[in-house]
Amino acid sequence: MSSTSDVLPAEATAEIAAAAPATAAPAPVTGAAAVPAGAAESCAVRVVDAAKVAVVSAALPEAETITELAQVFGLLSDPGRLRVIIALLEGGEMCVCDIAASCGHSESAVSHALRLLRANRVVRVRRAGRMAYYRLDDSHVRMLLDLALAHVGHGEDAA
Repeated sequence: MSSTSDVLPAEATAEIAAAAPATAAPAPVTGAAAVPAGAAESCAVRVVDAAKVAVVSAALPEAETITELAQVFGLLSDPGRLRVIIALLEGGEMCVCDIAASCGHSESAVSHALRLLRANRVVRVRRAGRMAYYRLDDSHVRMLLDLALAHVGHGEDAA
């Protein structure tokens, strides 16, 4: 088990110890969790850069936008839906049968995934008679996936 001084600089350790109530028992320290209990909720040393806080607060998107963004990332977090999206990234416009064959999923599972992706404007559909052909909705989705794939690949190169 490492000590607090192994994880934090001596000055920070002293400030945290001074800020802790005298009656509190020291919190167990383990690796990355070497922050005293309660420290996650508040800063040990209260320093607020009002100008920076104002700039960051003004730059934050509206709550509705954050919610929509979280929904898109939630859609991308499911491996099955992600396979469908990547199949469309690689194959372009495809019917449900071809997407299912490419991904190794049932047509029912692919249809369900496409319904969710379409409702959230990740994919769009084109109908030709009784056939439905799906493709990524726009270049932003393609860029998002390309960047995510590059990010994952970059992590593999560094390892």
